Amino acid sequence: MNLPNFLTALRIILAPVSVMFLFLDIPHTELYAAGIFILAGLTDGLDGYAARIRREITAFGKSFDPLADKILVLFALLSLMKLGLVAWWVVAIIILREVFVTILRWFAGRAGLSVGASSLGKIKTFTQILAIPALILKLPIANILLYIAVFFTILSGAQYAILWGGALSRKAAEKKQAA
Repeated sequence: MNLPNFLTALRIILAPVSVMFLFLDIPHTELYAAGIFILAGLTDGLDGYAARIRREITAFGKSFDPLADKILVLFALLSLMKLGLVAWWVVAIIILREVFVTILRWFAGRAGLSVGASSLGKIKTFTQILAIPALILKLPIANILLYIAVFFTILSGAQYAILWGGALSRKAAEKKQAA
């Protein structure tokens, strides 16, 4: 296993470990949970950087990197919701966006199109990864960061809908004309 794939796999492993600390009854549990989450979040940028620098871009990395991000963020948000630190509607918006983009990517793949991460999608992930440790640590700025993350979640979902929905429509029209 190369370094970028190892970092992606590590992010998937650290997601439930971070969440586990949220529910333990030990001193400073929130520090452990936030620290592990931050470490996992850092692997998000490092795996892509390492893959590009080392020229080790793989099918595993392309598939599992976005999945690892979703696992990390959704495990944490669902746990924070269970603890009463995040409203259900915030989690619902984020889950619906992720499901929508995943379905869009699936249809695009079947049509021979590749839907890569957009800059807004990367900002969305960054703001989510920034907000979650702030929520875990109950920092005063946590809810502001969370609402910024929700804003970019909605904005990036709309961007995917406009760009890739249109591309899928054009591809379907081309197929129909060719038939």
